[in-house]
Amino acid sequence: VTEVTSGEAAFQILADWLPDVVVLDALMPGMDGFQMCQALRGLPGFEALPVLMLTGLDDEASITRAYEAGATDFFVKATQWSLLAGRLRYLLRASRTRMELERSKAKLARAQDLARMGSFEWRRQHGTLVLSVEGLRVFGKSSGDALSARALMRLLASEERAGFFGLLRGTQAHSSVLAADIAVSLSDGRQRIVHLEAEPEFEEHGTLVGYTGIVQDVTDRRVAEDKIRHLANFDTLTGLPNRRQLIWRAERALEHASRLNHQAAVLLIDLDRFKIINDTLGHGAGDDLLIEVSRRLRSCVRHSDQVMDSSVESMGARSHRTLEAVGRYGGDEFVALLPEVLDDRDAERVADRILDQMREPIFVGGQECFVTCSVGISLFPRDGTSVADLMRNADVAMYTVKSQGRNAASVYKPQLAGKGREKLELESALHKALERGELVLHYQPKVDVRGARMVGAEALMRWMHNGVLVPPMDFIPLAEETGLIVPMSEWAIREAARQARIWQDNFGFKDSIAVNMPNRLFERTDLVEHIHQAVTMYGVPHSAIELEITETGLMKDLQNVIPSLHRLNEIGVEISIDDFGTGYSSLAYLTTLPISELKIDRSFVRDLGLTPQSAAVVTAVIALARSLGLRVIAEGVENLRQMEVLNRLGCGIMQGFLFSRP
Repeated sequence: VTEVTSGEAAFQILADWLPDVVVLDALMPGMDGFQMCQALRGLPGFEALPVLMLTGLDDEASITRAYEAGATDFFVKATQWSLLAGRLRYLLRASRTRMELERSKAKLARAQDLARMGSFEWRRQHGTLVLSVEGLRVFGKSSGDALSARALMRLLASEERAGFFGLLRGTQAHSSVLAADIAVSLSDGRQRIVHLEAEPEFEEHGTLVGYTGIVQDVTDRRVAEDKIRHLANFDTLTGLPNRRQLIWRAERALEHASRLNHQAAVLLIDLDRFKIINDTLGHGAGDDLLIEVSRRLRSCVRHSDQVMDSSVESMGARSHRTLEAVGRYGGDEFVALLPEVLDDRDAERVADRILDQMREPIFVGGQECFVTCSVGISLFPRDGTSVADLMRNADVAMYTVKSQGRNAASVYKPQLAGKGREKLELESALHKALERGELVLHYQPKVDVRGARMVGAEALMRWMHNGVLVPPMDFIPLAEETGLIVPMSEWAIREAARQARIWQDNFGFKDSIAVNMPNRLFERTDLVEHIHQAVTMYGVPHSAIELEITETGLMKDLQNVIPSLHRLNEIGVEISIDDFGTGYSSLAYLTTLPISELKIDRSFVRDLGLTPQSAAVVTAVIALARSLGLRVIAEGVENLRQMEVLNRLGCGIMQGFLFSRP
């Protein structure tokens, strides 16, 4: 793997080197990724090279710009690097196949340059056809065989004969050279494609005398071209049209619907809880599941639902066939295109077939799995007149299903506008925030004021969406409501472990980073294993991660939380009770649970030095912590008055804006 920091530096290396795949960041110093991708496509040998564009943007304009610049695929920066690794693995496989095909093509070209092409001569007067030895070999004959013009015509596929004779007549009428590829069936049953170039000869009065020309077997070249074209337009894993091809086909479907003045539908299909299966059984099992899902989706769309077109530019003008109406949009998202529907019910019937198919178990990795899906439906032209509009509205409808329990279908409705739509769009964006790399952790230090040193830090999750920092209160409750808080918290653990390693290497950091944990995560039986994998991945001790759970959350779900707390304590992960004093804890539980720290809620810290009640509560919490052998820390310290009172009362560890903002 060769890494450079700018487009200019990349071109210096690429001047004498052809890589297997190019991964471009959209934003680079100097020449940006879009400009470099476009310039790459102009270099010899780079016309079909896989180019993966990385970006933090996921708007349609950026996606369109990437593909217009020549990108093979488009990936939004995320911390789920396993998805990126899978994407690169398939692109590299495609690249290797392409290079092998290109090498075969080059060898064939050299052989054609060096060898004498098969030639022929046909004379009209006697009807004789004379083929060179090489020409006879093209048609499966040896040097001692004879091949008449009539016998040669019988080798042509019956559907091509009339067209071939029409070309001959046109050549004779215009005195032009005939150049055509013809499909022939040899006597041994092999199907070959022969390139024919024939020049007519005329006598002085303009009467046709005959033809002379060359023939060449171009079957291998055509197969290679078709394979390269297929790799560029179809998903390597499932065989379905990829995102690029899918968008092109959707545009053709809308043109078809607009021309005939009828409705069309887009179905966006998102698998429910695919990530759990992928993480539990492994990526190989996840791939097998996606293949089976693809097969089922294709079976759900009738022949009459397919996109029809007689000239497919990306597949070649000779490909007169039905185009698949199901494509893989990316990851675990699929799209079904219905180019002609009467109303919502037509699209809903297809969605019902899909839901019924997905309710059947799937066997992967030797295990029976149940994977449902959520389907969002939008109709052309009612819900949008462009592919981008229809996809966006189908996405909103799909996340309506997600928020209402999954495993169903929903048609987009204009009533989703306003605050309801804003919430759904925010939820939709939050679902993709991890993949886009929009979530970040900000760190607030814990300070020992007596020793004037940092003794740890708290990781606070932030969301940078469309260049704007979304307040935690605007997305954390939504994440908890939808269940997204679980994968977000799992990511936070991994990211905190990564940051702990960086601080350890650079500053000798040996304290812990506290991560806020929702109750739902303690219900996961694999929580301990997940934390173990995170710290092992980055080579830090288990004590590098501290988990914070609110007092209210602890008491609300105590029976589920207790077993996890004990398992975490056994591997060295400390537990802190956040916002202590605001709930109704049982002191009996505090004496038996493996808790290491109590955090005094900011509501009590705020009025220290102003009201005697706050000082009384803080004094009581400090005394309780000491009696139980627990550390105590005050959060929300914003001024010197609060710091001095806390220090006097016996709480020397604090965090807040007075010391550092997150």
